[in-house]
Amino acid sequence: MNVLDTLNTLVGRELQPTTWAPDPVNTAMIRHWVEAMGDTNPIYLDDDAARASGRDGLIAPPTMVQAWTMRGYAATAAGGSVSEVATQLLDTLAGAGFTSVVATDSEQEYFAELRPGTRINVTEVIESISPEKNTALGPGHFVTTVKTYRDADGTVVATQRWRILRFRPAAKETPRALRPRPAINQDNAFWFAAAEDHRLVIQRCVSCGTLRHPTGPMCGHCRSLDWDTVDACGRGIVYSFVVNHHPRLDAFDYPLIVAVVELEEGTRLVANMVGAEPSDMRVDMPVELDWIDADPELTLPAFRPVIREEN
Repeated sequence: MNVLDTLNTLVGRELQPTTWAPDPVNTAMIRHWVEAMGDTNPIYLDDDAARASGRDGLIAPPTMVQAWTMRGYAATAAGGSVSEVATQLLDTLAGAGFTSVVATDSEQEYFAELRPGTRINVTEVIESISPEKNTALGPGHFVTTVKTYRDADGTVVATQRWRILRFRPAAKETPRALRPRPAINQDNAFWFAAAEDHRLVIQRCVSCGTLRHPTGPMCGHCRSLDWDTVDACGRGIVYSFVVNHHPRLDAFDYPLIVAVVELEEGTRLVANMVGAEPSDMRVDMPVELDWIDADPELTLPAFRPVIREEN
């Protein structure tokens, strides 16, 4: 039996048996989430606002659904039981040389709002495993699983389709891989076109003047579909940051610092930091615009620390 035949025997089987969230939905975690995300929707923390919207009380942000069932750092570091199916999947892929992994996409669908006190569980099933594909990272298999979230009554509250690529790293002598291509569509093509000219633009609502990023077809403030752009001054501060270590992809230089930058205009965007070491980084650090000309077809904004001249 070849690798793909072995992998196909796992399709439809449970990768993760039903596992209950360690804690019920709770206001404390919701508060941490919305503060980290900058989500100011009052129905998540203000009971009166939630009731005014026709609900029975405040709700959790739908995008938190995965967070309720995730294992904490201590549990992950300590290991624990892994299903027989998961072991067989990983052993089969590793045995064929597909030892590296990268997440490719996640799609969530919500069927019910979760309120504090609700406890949910998750079951994960392998939906499909692709034939071997040649990718810029190396040959590999795309593994798609579906996580189903249910409440105590067994009602499905959400599903999540999760896809990863398990790949065999390309040989070192091959040309350096290109950076992943952005998903360009009619709502953001203008932004990437401006970046090619080393212009960082911000979408602006023509009707009410509200600036917005990420780009989109409609103003979230007044619902207008009319928009234009303004040029950002290129100055801002570090709102938050991470230092990526794994997986190490040939397209990037390491250490790889990724920051959420709050521009002086008030919008935020995610970008690489250049000219900085991890030890240099701090929240609220002033930064200024730079550019990464990754290849002839891709230019992206980046930021570097502002160097203050000493008197």
